[in-house]
Amino acid sequence: MARESYAEKNGTLSTDTKKDVRPFGIKDKIGYMAGDIANDMFFIFASSFLMVYYTNVLGISGAAVGTLFLVSRIVDAFTDIGMGRIVDTFKPAKDGRFKPWIRRVAPFAVIAGFLMFVYVVKDWSMPAKMIYVYVTYLFWGSICYTGINIPYGSMASVISDKAEDRAVLSTFRSVGASIASMFISFAVPLIVYTTNNSGDQVIIPERFTMIAGVFAMVALALYAVLYFWTEERIQLPEKDASNTETVGEQMKSIVKGLTTNRALLGIISAAVFLLLAQILVGTMNAYLYTTYFNSASGLAAAGILGTVGVLVLAPFASKIAARFGKKESGTIGLLISAAMYGMIFFLQINNVWVFLAFSFIGNLGMNYFNIIIWAFISDIIDYQEVRTGKREDGTIYAVYSFSRKIGQALAGGLGGFALTAIGFVSGASVQSTEVANNIYRIATGVPMAAYLFVAISLAFIYPLGKKQVLENTRILQERRAAEK
Repeated sequence: MARESYAEKNGTLSTDTKKDVRPFGIKDKIGYMAGDIANDMFFIFASSFLMVYYTNVLGISGAAVGTLFLVSRIVDAFTDIGMGRIVDTFKPAKDGRFKPWIRRVAPFAVIAGFLMFVYVVKDWSMPAKMIYVYVTYLFWGSICYTGINIPYGSMASVISDKAEDRAVLSTFRSVGASIASMFISFAVPLIVYTTNNSGDQVIIPERFTMIAGVFAMVALALYAVLYFWTEERIQLPEKDASNTETVGEQMKSIVKGLTTNRALLGIISAAVFLLLAQILVGTMNAYLYTTYFNSASGLAAAGILGTVGVLVLAPFASKIAARFGKKESGTIGLLISAAMYGMIFFLQINNVWVFLAFSFIGNLGMNYFNIIIWAFISDIIDYQEVRTGKREDGTIYAVYSFSRKIGQALAGGLGGFALTAIGFVSGASVQSTEVANNIYRIATGVPMAAYLFVAISLAFIYPLGKKQVLENTRILQERRAAEK
């Protein structure tokens, strides 16, 4: 009987590939990028405008919306980890381990996204509105988005086993997110806002539903591109049937491995603060530009400039990370962003175009970190395999995804509670000067503090500097060479 290989014994990654599968190339990059654009059709739309829709169209208080966001993240604690384990343990289909979930969940994900923005709900009673928003938001975020995003994020590690290919996929994914962000941030304000006779910015409710319908069709087409243009080249071996561990024992072992993974804990800490800043800024910008600056065109321009920053950095990001290390260069970039937002906070800028110039520079460091962040996850998956001998792509990505949702919940929750605390009046077309000034302070002060904490998390908690990443790569290559 042949000696059992390391991969067969531990359920790790095998580099055996099908002979008829084409080599990694541009179709995989574009296909993977299309997947992120598809996800972001509703993720960014909801992150930037769902609170506006709930408060200004449905007339729901900011505190009630914040509570919804927090409750949904508690539900995500179970659905994210559950989906990660499903992906890791279910027997692969003919089209792979991760791609089948794209095929199965995509239609439900786009329908769920559309249902969140059905404007006829505005005429319902408040209890009926609250039931509707809870059901539709949880159906989209905790079930459908989780069901497609966990497999999508995990796919990168099986499209190619080469570190440079994974870094390229991370860059293309970030570019995809930027394209979606630019389109949504620019187009939505110009479509849903109009100027009334008093010169104030007001919303046309039914246009939210129209936009959601268009986004649903675009997202479904992009999910098809993701499915047909990517290949799962790295095959996971079947689980060892002689393994007598119970489910409880397996989960205990997994939890122990993950909670002692310092790299995972470091990136989770960074992700929570990063998403806190990003989502809060995205949410508050709709109020900042239309209430403080009274400029819907400024809001549209902010979306474009954010994307321009990513596109400018994208060609150089992988080279910078390769030369200086992801941890090292990311920390410096975030410190620069924190310093710039500190300057914006204390200057209390009144001119929208001056503010846009300062914020563009302030976001460059954060944009760079966002471009390379998905490559951190591949490093962490390798680090976990070096430590435990087991490859758990889906579970690790699910844990990381849940941490990102914690940041989203804190941002959405704090944003809603803060709006109520500063006296924001839901449904009112005009807010007081004091409310507008407080919106400015929140939209600039929180990013200043959050980016600083992200930099601290990377510098003092996350252990995988350039030298350690290269060492882990060497160890895994030697293991797999020995298996062959």
